Amino acid sequence: MSKHIGSILAGALLAAALPAGAATADEAAKLKGELTPLGGERAGNRDGSIPAWNGGFTTPIAGDKAGGRRGDPFKDEKPVLTITAKNAEQYAERLTDGTRALLKKYPDSFRVDVYKTHRTAAAPQWVYQNTLQNATRGRIEDGVPRGVYGGIPFPVPKTGEEVMWNHMLHWRGTSWKFANTWYQLTADGRPVQVSDTEGAQQFPYYYQDRTLEDFQKGDGVFWTVRIRNIGPAIRAGEALLAHENLDPDKLQTWVYLTGQRRVRKLPNACCDAPTPAAAGVMSFDEIYTWTGRLDRFNWKILGKKEMYIPYNNNRFMQARTDAEVLGKNHYNPDHMRWELHRVWVVEASLRPGQRHQAPRSRYYCDEDTWICVLGDRWDASGQLWKTLWSQVFVAPDMPGLVIGSNGFNDLLSGAAFVGQLYNAKPSQVALQKRLPDSHFSPEAIAGESLR
Repeated sequence: MSKHIGSILAGALLAAALPAGAATADEAAKLKGELTPLGGERAGNRDGSIPAWNGGFTTPIAGDKAGGRRGDPFKDEKPVLTITAKNAEQYAERLTDGTRALLKKYPDSFRVDVYKTHRTAAAPQWVYQNTLQNATRGRIEDGVPRGVYGGIPFPVPKTGEEVMWNHMLHWRGTSWKFANTWYQLTADGRPVQVSDTEGAQQFPYYYQDRTLEDFQKGDGVFWTVRIRNIGPAIRAGEALLAHENLDPDKLQTWVYLTGQRRVRKLPNACCDAPTPAAAGVMSFDEIYTWTGRLDRFNWKILGKKEMYIPYNNNRFMQARTDAEVLGKNHYNPDHMRWELHRVWVVEASLRPGQRHQAPRSRYYCDEDTWICVLGDRWDASGQLWKTLWSQVFVAPDMPGLVIGSNGFNDLLSGAAFVGQLYNAKPSQVALQKRLPDSHFSPEAIAGESLR
C-alpha cells in the first residue's frame, strides 16, 4: 500500500470516527489563529471596511452605570453612508430583501445610516475554552445538540441547523434582570403599548461552575425566563415563565392569568403560535429574530456575505422616552446604527408534512456573535411577508453583545412591532448574581402575580 493511499484511508477512518457535525482537530485549531475564539474570521476584508478582530470591546464605557443606564462608546461618530430609497439599488447586494422592501415601502421615513464597523464581540476566556472543546465533540442527534456546553456549540459549522443552534446558544451572560416595554404599530401608524414588563433571564448552559457532564445529567434546559406585566392596566399582574430546552419536545411554558388566578401550562408554546409575552402580536419563533424548534424546516447555508446590519446599538438606548425611538410605521431610523459585517446566510424551507405560516425564511447571522440580527419570511403564496430585526448593544461588563430591542414589520398589512424598549427605564439589562432555580418555577410566578 502506498503512503498516499494509506493517508487517504487514515483520513477516511478519522472522519468516520468523528461524530456527525464535529470539526476535525485541524479545523478546531483555526480557533487559535485564522478564526476568532468564537468562530469568526479574524482578518478584516480586502478594502479594510471590516477590520480585523483584535479581542473585542472589553473596556468600561463612559456613561455606563452598574445596574443602571448604558452609555454609547461611539456617540461621537457620524454616518459614513446613508442609504435611502433613492440610492438603494446601488447597495442592493449588501441589503437584505426585507431592508430593501422597507426602503421602498416607506421612502420618506425609512433609511439606513451606516457607521464605521467595530468588531466588539467578546466573551470570557472560559467561554473561549469551552467553544474550542465543543468544536471537536459537538454533534446533533435527532435534532438535539450533544456534547456541547458553556460556549458556541458549532464554531466551525457544516450545516444551517448548526448555525441556528449557534444563534440560540450564543454567549449572553449568565443571569440578568430587565424592565422594558413592547409596542404594536398599527397600519395607520399608531403606537399601541401591549406590555410593560419586568423580569429576569438565566442561562444554565453558561453556568461557569458546571461541566459538560453536569449539564448532560440535567434536564437539558439552556435558558429560563420569567416575565411579569406591570402594565398596561388590562394586563397588569399577568406572568409568563419559559424553560427552553435543547430537546424541543421538552420545552415548557406557563402563564399566570389574573382573571383565573391560576397558572396554566401552554400546550403549544412554540413556532408560529402567538406568544403571550407580546400580547399575541408576535409568534414565539419571532422573538430575537428566531427562537424556535428547528425540526419543522430544512436548513441550508447559502454562504457568507458582507452585509449592512444593525450593530453596536448603544445609540438606540440613549433616548429617554419610547416616543423618541418609535416612528410611525417602524422604529425611528435616527436612533439605529448599521455597520458592515460578515454574516452567515441561512435559508429555511418547510419540511414535507409540516405546517407553518411562513414556509420559507432567511436569516442573517453575525459571524462574531452568531446572533441572527435580521430575518425575512415569505408566506404560502411566495410573497415577502415579514422582515425581522434585532439590534445588539455592547456590554463590556459581561463582556459581549446583548440583544436589546427587537421586532418586525409586516410588509403586506403595514403593521409593525417594536419590542423590549429600555429607553424609559432607569435600568437597561442589569447583570446579577445567579438566582436559585426555584425563582423560575410555576409556584414562584403564582405567588408573585396574585392581585
